[in-house]
Parts: sequence; C-alpha cells; structure tokens
Amino acid sequence: MDAHLRELLDLVIRWVHVIAGIMWIGNSLLFNWLDRNLVKLADRDARHEGEIWLLHSGGFYQVEKKQLPPGQMPAMLHWFKWQNFTTWASGISLLVVVYYMGGGALLADPSVTTLHPHAQIGVGVGTIVGAWVVYDGLFRSPLAKIEWLASLLGLGLLFGLAYGLTHVMSGRAAFLHVGVVIGTLMTGNVWMVIVPSQRELVAATTEGREQDKRIGMRAKARSIHNNYFTFPLLFIMVSNHFPSTFGAKLPWAVLALILFVGAGVRHLMNIRFHTKGWFPPLVGLCVAGLAGLFALTRREGPKAPSGPPVSFAEAQAIVQQRCVPCHSQHPTDDVWKAPPSGVVLDAPAQMKLLASRIRERAVVTRSMPLGNKTNMTDDERDRLARWVAAGAPIE
Repeated sequence: MDAHLRELLDLVIRWVHVIAGIMWIGNSLLFNWLDRNLVKLADRDARHEGEIWLLHSGGFYQVEKKQLPPGQMPAMLHWFKWQNFTTWASGISLLVVVYYMGGGALLADPSVTTLHPHAQIGVGVGTIVGAWVVYDGLFRSPLAKIEWLASLLGLGLLFGLAYGLTHVMSGRAAFLHVGVVIGTLMTGNVWMVIVPSQRELVAATTEGREQDKRIGMRAKARSIHNNYFTFPLLFIMVSNHFPSTFGAKLPWAVLALILFVGAGVRHLMNIRFHTKGWFPPLVGLCVAGLAGLFALTRREGPKAPSGPPVSFAEAQAIVQQRCVPCHSQHPTDDVWKAPPSGVVLDAPAQMKLLASRIRERAVVTRSMPLGNKTNMTDDERDRLARWVAAGAPIE
C-alpha cells in the first residue's frame, strides 16, 4: 500500500477510534455509576429497582431502573452497543494498518526475538482469538461460581499473556496486543453475553413472558468485568507515547502492575458508595502503583562516559546513518514517509536542540532506533553519550 495512503488511514481510523472509545467508555462508567447510586423507593412495586434525579444541560432528568411487566414494551427503546463495536473494529483496523502492514516493522525487535514478522502476526492473531475462548470458557465453567478465585485466575492469565508477548515481539507491539486482547474480551462480553441477554429481555417482555433473572445476572457480571478492564485498557492506549513503559527492562512487569493497580482503583471507586474507609486504601494503592511504575520504568543512565572526546562529525555520521532514515524532512525508510513525532535531525542545530532526547532514547532506554532497525551498535551509543556529555558541540 502507498505510504501516504497508509498514514492517512492511520490518522482517520485513530480519530474514529478515539471518538468511539470516549462514547463507549463514557456510557459504561455512567451506567455503572447509576447502578450504584439509584435509590429504591418503598412506595413502588417489586419491579422497581431504584431511581435518581440528575441536573445537566439546564434541566432535570429523572432516571428509573425497573423490570417491565410482560407485554408492556415501550414504543421506543435506546440500545447502547454500536459505540463498542466501532471502538473495537477501529482498534483492530489500527492494529492491521500500523503493525501488520509495512512488513511488520513495528513488531520486530532483534534484541527480543528473531521470529519472522509473519510468525509474530500469527502469534498476535492467535492470542486475540484464543484469549476470548479461554476467558469465556472460564466464566461459563463451574469455577465462575467462586467469583474471587475465577477473577484471580483470569488476572493471572493476563499476567502470563503479558510475559509471553513481550518475549516474542517488541515491547510496544506487545503492549498493544494486550490492549487489543482486553478490548476483544470487552467486546465479546457485549456481543456474546450482554446483547443476547437484552434481546431475551425484550423478547420475553414483548411475548408476555417473565424474564429469566439468571440471564440478566450473567450479563451484569460481564458488564462489571468490562468496568474493571477500563482503566488498564486506557493506560495501554496512551502508553505507546511513553517509551519508558514498553521500553522498560521488564515490560511485562509494567503491564502486570498496571492491570492490578488499574483494576484495584476501579474496585475501590465502585465500592465507595457503600463502604466506609475506602479513600485511604485508594490513596495507598495509587501511591504504591506510582512508586512501582517509577521503579520499573526508571533506567539508571549509563555510567559517565569515558574515552576520548567525540567530535560533532563523528556524532553526525552516526545520526545520519542510524536515525535520519526516519527522522528527516524526507525520510528514506521503507515504512516511515514522514518523520515520527515530527522529530527531524537533518541539521546540526536540530541535533544540538534534541541532544538530551537523543541520549534518552538511544542511550538510556535504547528504544531508538525502533526495533534497532538500522542496527545501531553499542559503541555508537557510547559515542553519542560522550558527545552529549561534552555539551553536544556542533563546531
């Protein structure tokens, strides 16, 4: 595919993905908040589950949750499902456009594995499909009756997935695949459990039958799962902009920490309406999570570089050979036809201005060149470090 067309697709699909994601996750958080704040009124019948008054947009909203008597289906009913599908479909499209096209350049990392990109794509697709099969089977099995045990087992499987993927593809690609897996589990919950339950609810009401409460309870359980997945998924969505996360020495541990802390914070926020003393644990978990993230993503800079001074000519030769194929006004790379993140290193003044960034990405985190595509050597990284340490001279 033409590089410009691929970049345009990336932009448009990403735009749709963000808009749909805001709508879907916003709806999810709102309805979970409503369920925990509804007030059950004593003067209503047994089908009444609660109501709440809201103030927004210059008016009052009265929201009531109830089960309809058989045969009393309203003339108009609003469903919330297409935001989810659009988010998932656009996310899968981004995965294909960004990671699977262009020769799988963003999948590869020779320091992690020599697996061929086609094999990595196979691993990625198989993981996405297999994760849903395992997850759905787990929560349809008798083990699901022991909710805490099934949840811990599911979390452990996600930890294992994070560990495995970071050993067969680049950290950045592994993070995104874990995110796609979580998004697929959430979408599977919507379309394979929640929507069928809602269809049965509508059918039973329309046909004059009583609703089987077990079906509704199963759907509600999966909805709560989606609620707990939300915070980790949002972290993964933004992590690609922060190479200290996917470029950490133990990227799988970063993912495991975020999965645990994100779900834990969501849990404490959920129980705050009926549990006293929830705030100190929330603060403690956030502080511990931040401390853990700092420790896992922090890299001790290389020891003070020693050796003869490095001239600008030497540093520029390294940058021209290893960095400028992508970071140029006119990249020659076979994938990047525009400089990533707008970083351009053509001119001496640009190199000096971005010297600290060159050191951070090429020397400290070693996350550039991406997947070490241009084969920058350890000696070259050391020489760049010495050039920066000397004040990044350009004369």
